[in-house]
Amino acid sequence: MKLITYTFTILSFGMLASCGSGSDTKKALADTTSNASFKAYEDRFIEQLWKENPEWATQVGFHPYDSLLTIPDAKSRASRLEFSKQQLDQLKSFDLHDLNLSQQTDYHLIQNYLESNVWSIEKERAYEWNPSAYNVSGTIAFMLAENYAPLHDRLHAIEQRMAKIPAYYEAAKGQIKNPALVLTDLAIQQNLGGLSVFETDLRDSLKKSNLPATEKAAIQTKADQAVKAIKGFVTYLKETSNPSPRSFRLGKELYDQKFKFDIQSGSTAAEIYDAARARKRYLHTEMHKISKQLWPKYFGKAVQPTDSLVLIRKMIDTLSVHHVKAADFQSAIEAQIPKLVEFVKKKDLLYIDDSKPLVVRKEPAYMAGVAGASISAPGPYDKGGNTYYNVGSLAGWTKEASESYLREYNHYILQILNIHEAIPGHYTQLVYANQSPSLIKSVLGNGAMIEGWAVYTEQMMLENGYGDNAPEMWLMWYKWHLRTVCNAILDYSVHVKNMSEKDAMHLLVDEAFQQQAEAAGKWKRVSVSSVQLTSYFTGYKEIYDLRKAVKKEEGAQFKLKAFNEKFLSFGNSPVKYIREMMLKK
Repeated sequence: MKLITYTFTILSFGMLASCGSGSDTKKALADTTSNASFKAYEDRFIEQLWKENPEWATQVGFHPYDSLLTIPDAKSRASRLEFSKQQLDQLKSFDLHDLNLSQQTDYHLIQNYLESNVWSIEKERAYEWNPSAYNVSGTIAFMLAENYAPLHDRLHAIEQRMAKIPAYYEAAKGQIKNPALVLTDLAIQQNLGGLSVFETDLRDSLKKSNLPATEKAAIQTKADQAVKAIKGFVTYLKETSNPSPRSFRLGKELYDQKFKFDIQSGSTAAEIYDAARARKRYLHTEMHKISKQLWPKYFGKAVQPTDSLVLIRKMIDTLSVHHVKAADFQSAIEAQIPKLVEFVKKKDLLYIDDSKPLVVRKEPAYMAGVAGASISAPGPYDKGGNTYYNVGSLAGWTKEASESYLREYNHYILQILNIHEAIPGHYTQLVYANQSPSLIKSVLGNGAMIEGWAVYTEQMMLENGYGDNAPEMWLMWYKWHLRTVCNAILDYSVHVKNMSEKDAMHLLVDEAFQQQAEAAGKWKRVSVSSVQLTSYFTGYKEIYDLRKAVKKEEGAQFKLKAFNEKFLSFGNSPVKYIREMMLKK
């Protein structure tokens, strides 16, 4: 009976619509025209974007410009500025309300990207004080590693790109003024690390190729010149006088603007900072409860510390001694991935495409110095390419530093790390993102949504029974989650409130229960980056708030798998726009 009533309602509506004035038909035609016109604009925008950014084009799998290298001088900045302002003018010709929901999000993403470009060139001016922005190793390494074209074709493109490397670094020297010392050190470290791309990886590829000896020699000559240019840049950074270095701290004005552009949140940076502090207080309360519960199991009748933070630390330290050996770190990660896939499928949390490869590898040298684990996914043009799980190596570490690191990534935390980075976190989300019909969302994806999803999945997995609801696993997840929360607190405190290294280490070690090595690494990271560390908590909070809103709206009809897959179907959109689309009546 309900089906008949429903069908009749639809038919009645259809008849009423057909009897109305022609205005509805005209509006539908106008909407279709606007959508088609905007799609044509998006295609032109993408085409111009890659001409303006050939290295970025290579990384996302668009290869017509692989032979080009942007020389980082005033001329290229002027070109990028002109491109951004012209595109903004063209964007203004569209009425946002004439576009469909997906295109409205694309509009916002394009607008944000272009306005961010203008701001970064005219206001932030990081090209003057951040020497680590100048590094060519990554794009060459990508071209060598990815089999998107025959090796000989890739080597020819690399040869042409390498030919411009000496000019690239000469131009870079001319842009740098009073650079931040820690960013200068990072530039030195990463550029030296990248030499292996030219001195080892390229040589190996030349040996494997079937190119004539004369062509191999010509390419090797270009590589030798590139190495000389990189070493010359490093020498320049080491020897150039810098009596008045810029602080690595952004300051409130630049920070607030960068947060607005990079995070695209519905909240301000200060609001996220306040929310993170409140979350930290909640986590401490929950961790204290679990630690008191576990105390008799591990310490018998020993007297519990009266200080809640001391009690929590004691329990965490006890659990953290259970970890893999340094030599087994990467293999342990590889062994855990299939188990996570099995759990997600068993609990029917979301669909996982088994045809997409995930390759666990040692973190490349040119990426070293910032994070211990990361995902490198194929771009929207290389959908069949490898997804790499980059794992930092412990080779060369002292025994004490290695033990500290392994206690941080202990038996429990290592599983959560793999949830975050791989299944069903970054790896899974990026596979979905590359299936999005919107190229704009794949190319201009929102980092807070991407990082927030990874954090959200950690909690989702535990809520659905991962780890058998063991209090030890929950305690360690709360400890891990404190990292996300304290990332936001730390970043804002350092760049806006001038937090000292001493106070930062107190926050990370005493209040977030991190090992000394992990905390030291985080201080280094916040010293060489800004705003990005807030993306984890901001995205997580907005996704979790959205799930609560959808659950309230749908009531008993709510299905977690449906929510997860619908959320991911919108691609790498800012959560505030996904919220609008998922809650739109």
